[in-house]
Amino acid sequence: MKKLFIITILIGIVSQFTYAQNFDKTKLDNYFDVLETNNKFMGSVAVSENGEIIYTKSVGFADFENKTEADENTKYRIGSISKTFTAVLVLKAVEQDKLDLSQTLDEFYPSIENSDEITIKYLLNHRSGIHNFTADQDYLSWHTRPKTESEMLSLIAEGGSDFEPNSRAQYSNSNYILLSFILQKLFKTSYGELLNNQITEPIGLDNTYLGEKINTADKESKSYTYMNTWTVENETDMSIPLGAGGIVSTPIDLVKFSDALFTGKLISDNSLELMKTVENQFGLGLVQIPFYDKTGYGHTGGIDGFSSVFSYFSDGNISYALTSNGTNYNNNNISIAVLSAVFDKPYEIPEFTTYEVGLEDLERYLGVYSSVEFPLNITISMNNETLVAQATGQSAFPLEATAEHKFEFKQADVVLEFKPETQSMILKQGGGEFTFTKD
Repeated sequence: MKKLFIITILIGIVSQFTYAQNFDKTKLDNYFDVLETNNKFMGSVAVSENGEIIYTKSVGFADFENKTEADENTKYRIGSISKTFTAVLVLKAVEQDKLDLSQTLDEFYPSIENSDEITIKYLLNHRSGIHNFTADQDYLSWHTRPKTESEMLSLIAEGGSDFEPNSRAQYSNSNYILLSFILQKLFKTSYGELLNNQITEPIGLDNTYLGEKINTADKESKSYTYMNTWTVENETDMSIPLGAGGIVSTPIDLVKFSDALFTGKLISDNSLELMKTVENQFGLGLVQIPFYDKTGYGHTGGIDGFSSVFSYFSDGNISYALTSNGTNYNNNNISIAVLSAVFDKPYEIPEFTTYEVGLEDLERYLGVYSSVEFPLNITISMNNETLVAQATGQSAFPLEATAEHKFEFKQADVVLEFKPETQSMILKQGGGEFTFTKD
């Protein structure tokens, strides 16, 4: 749900295939222990093969303030993985003749711009053109406050359209908010009840449901950002995301969901093929997840300080899920490590070094930086003794010193190199390099 100005690419590349079987669980445990010791990751992962759990690991704290350690039953907000659940519910409605993918939005919400041209399918694969309300600069000023259905509909309607329906694809949480409301109308029940009745209860997902206010007494985790220590994040009010990002789950439940979905226990083979049919990056609630010569299907998620991913690989019948309530590292690297272990590919246990920077040195970097090569300004500030970067209208992210004048945001492989003598800064990411000047 929460949009960062940095976008990461999920999982990698090249060659052969090997079935999971007896992989080196001790090495993978050590990998996670190193991440935990260096405050790089808090969360849980699970892997299943042929429907059987073959690996789980949990590190860090569900509640850092009270030092409540995470375990395999700790529950996390899964953000946009919720969209896969919603797509399944929509396709169930289609199979029950309650809905048709070619129906247009004006039958439900005629106040939405171009509603007479926007089909249910366009909502599912992000081809509606409806503006994404979470991309608005003021979103983070109100996301912690409850919203009614009518308030959300007004917000979405006021956002208008970013392009003609079906002319291209662009990710929009607004699509899945509308689908959630449509499902509630069709089934005359709440989204949470529908989720329980149609998915979680039939396949035995005991720890998956539509979230409410975080309840740590019920093994729900808080979420955190690392600012020299784990700092608790604000909570999005769950009246807002619904089926776009409001579900709570565990990695074990997510791999069970994955196994059920891809083995025909939730929807028909025809419906599953529709979900897997990708056009301009998006299927119906699914995206492709490549790993070496294999192509998996799944989804990623992010809301507040939570991040997540699940994927299914038919080669080997492998399901994988990661849920995190705090990361100071690139989760993509973690996914690659786990899948590498499972598929017998090489991977390294990372080594971490620190570079100490004094408070006076940090103050030299503070200010607003702009670039003719980059559309957004970047403000550099401090939170306690941590340097923080924030692009215009986007969420702030912490920077870690790795060398003199050099800082990194490892979650997204961002490097900032400051040049105090020329009052400038270089941003590096994904092979790109942009020069900024302090205003």
